[in-house]
Amino acid sequence: MLRFTTAILIIPMRKFLFQLLVLLAGQCAFSQAKTDNFLKDLLWNNASEGLKSVLQYPDSFRYQIIYTRIDRDKSNVPHFRNYYFQVNRDMYFNPASTVKLPLALLALEKINTLNLPGLSRNSWMMTDSAGRGQTRVTGDSTATDGKPSLAQYIRKIFLVSDNDAYNRLYEFLGQESINKRLWEMGYPDIRITRRFVHLNAEENRQTNPIRFYDQDKLVYAQPAAYSNIRFDFSKKVLIGHAHYDQDDKLIPQPMDFTEHNNLPLEDLQRILQSVLFPESVSEKQRFLLTQDDYSFLYQYMSEFPSESSHPRYDTTEFFSSYCKFFMFRAGKTPVPSYLRIFNKPGWSYGFLTDAAYIADFKNKVEFMVSAVIYVNRDGVLNDDKYEYEETGWPFFKEIGNIIYRYELSRKRDFLPLLDKFRLHYN
Repeated sequence: MLRFTTAILIIPMRKFLFQLLVLLAGQCAFSQAKTDNFLKDLLWNNASEGLKSVLQYPDSFRYQIIYTRIDRDKSNVPHFRNYYFQVNRDMYFNPASTVKLPLALLALEKINTLNLPGLSRNSWMMTDSAGRGQTRVTGDSTATDGKPSLAQYIRKIFLVSDNDAYNRLYEFLGQESINKRLWEMGYPDIRITRRFVHLNAEENRQTNPIRFYDQDKLVYAQPAAYSNIRFDFSKKVLIGHAHYDQDDKLIPQPMDFTEHNNLPLEDLQRILQSVLFPESVSEKQRFLLTQDDYSFLYQYMSEFPSESSHPRYDTTEFFSSYCKFFMFRAGKTPVPSYLRIFNKPGWSYGFLTDAAYIADFKNKVEFMVSAVIYVNRDGVLNDDKYEYEETGWPFFKEIGNIIYRYELSRKRDFLPLLDKFRLHYN
């Protein structure tokens, strides 16, 4: 496996960029991207040649970057300012596993809203089947008691970005409720249409019956549901010049993402901020969570797979920085003990995305950074030939390090008190 330092590997760009420019020409007309000169200059002036070779081609790599500076006042209240580089909610990227973040929050919110005796995130959650492609779940060997629960699914989502765990939350919430709630909260561009399993659009509208138990006592039974929500698919989203379909047949046409999940980077950043700093967003954009829910989320958003005993992971595959793209994922770089990252990444179809809050307890530094990049040299989707190792993860590592070094050097009127995020791990 290739190893990287903080510099992005310089790749042969001429052929690569010619192919990408040809593939993308005429496919998308993007509105004006938001760029702040401060962030643009910060990255350009500190970038390696490899990073510069990416930054100079925003249409090819479809990258977007948000740096969120956090300043505390004398009462330790945080104040936020976003800086943008090529941020454009009209430029589609596949959000992949980042959609698991809002679903985890909505699942906890739903438990609280139901407000039934004996029902909690730790209740046994038995999933039945009532339609084609649906599967049952009655046990979970990774749990201490061998039973599935929302809590265990959410742990898996943040520790290793487990896809089946996401599917179970999707089934508990239902497609219609997911989207209506997010739109109601002020996120009209978010669209969650599918599980991460081969089902068609109609099958994704149907969700399983589910039962919750407090030990052996049934506390809540949810029948199978059907989503009647209507989506606006009038804007076509076509990417690449060819793709493999679910039968592994090569189709010599762009891949159609029109009906896929959609989560703009600005919305992802805002949702992450609303969880970590709920008082910093409007009441409308706060999820209905308890203080115990927040503590639970902070634990598993920042915990490493090696620190988890239930579930337990093979750390040769799920190394500490497995889900920590910024600063560390490239080269499997270890994360220092004095630093924690609260985040949710995603990767699929050549798109890499991460939204993170980074806290340095030793140097009393904190900031947020969110980004996406597209790395698909041959323009063929679903062929599993993406430049994650060569270009994608090094892109995140270098951007994270540039901003981190800036944060270490900049003066603050008041140093942050970060005790809220200083947790104990197994």
